[in-house]
Amino acid sequence: MKKLTSRTPWFFISPYLILTVFFFIYPFLDAIFLAFHQTNGPKSKIFVGWKNFAFVLSDSDFHTAFWNTTIYALASLCLQLPLSLGLALLLNSKKDRLKEVFRLILFSPHLVGQVFVGIIFSLLFMPRHGLFNRFLQKMIFWGLDQEWLSNPSLVMPALIIVSMWMYVGFNMIYFLAALQNVDQELTEAALIDGANSWQRFWAVTVPAIKPVAIFVVIMSTIGSYQLFEMPYSMLQGYGPKDAGLTIVGYLYRTAFETGDLGTGAAIGWILALIIFVFSMAQMAIARSVETE
Repeated sequence: MKKLTSRTPWFFISPYLILTVFFFIYPFLDAIFLAFHQTNGPKSKIFVGWKNFAFVLSDSDFHTAFWNTTIYALASLCLQLPLSLGLALLLNSKKDRLKEVFRLILFSPHLVGQVFVGIIFSLLFMPRHGLFNRFLQKMIFWGLDQEWLSNPSLVMPALIIVSMWMYVGFNMIYFLAALQNVDQELTEAALIDGANSWQRFWAVTVPAIKPVAIFVVIMSTIGSYQLFEMPYSMLQGYGPKDAGLTIVGYLYRTAFETGDLGTGAAIGWILALIIFVFSMAQMAIARSVETE
C-alpha cells in the first residue's frame, strides 16, 4: 500500500512528462543532431560537422532573409510600439465613456490568424481595384496605382502596414495594463510641483511602465524574427526577388521545399542565437539605463 501511494504522484504527472519527452526533449536533441549532418530526406544522414553553419552564413539568400527580417523588426520597435503606447495613453483617460469599445476594436485584429490576414490583405493590396490603392487614389494621390506585392521596393512597406494593423492593439493592452498601475499620488505630486504633461510622463509614467516596456520590446523582437505565415500567405511565396523572404521562410524553403533537414536545423539554431543575442543586448541596455 505504501509503494502504491509513493507512485501515485508520478501517475498523475506522467501525461505531462510523456508529452514533454516526445514533443520537446526529443525534438530538441534531434535538432542538435541534424544540424551537424547533411540530409537528403529523413533517413539519409552524413556527418559534416560545422559545414551546414558555414554554408548558411555564406549564403546570399540567408543575408537577404536576415536583412528583411531585421528591417521588419526595426519597424516593429520604431513604429508599432510608440503607436501602441500613444493609443494606451489615450485610452487610459478616465473621461472617455467608450474606451472599452475602442479597446476591443483595436485589440480584435490580433484575434485573426496570420494566414487569414495574409489572404485578405493580398486582395486589399491588389492593383487598380484593391481597397488600399482605391483609398490612396481618392484621399491622397489621384490616379495612383501601385503594385504593392509585385514591386520589390514596396513588399516590405506592405508587410509593415499589415503587421501594424495586427499588433498595435495587442501591444497596446500591455501598455494600458502598466499605465493603470502607475501611482497616481506621484502624478498628483508632480502636478502640484508644477510639472507639465511631458515632464510628468518622463519623470513618473516612464519609470513606472519600464518593466512592461522592456518585456514588450523583447517579445516584439522575438515575434518579428519568427515571422513566416503572414508574408508567405500574402505573397503566395516569398515575393519578387525574395523581397518578403524572412529567416523562418528561408528555413522552411531549405528544410521542407528542398528536403535539406540538416541545413534547416542549422538555420534554426542560428535564428535561436540571433534572438538570444538581441534579447540579452536589450536587457543589458535596460539595466544600464536603470543604473544611470
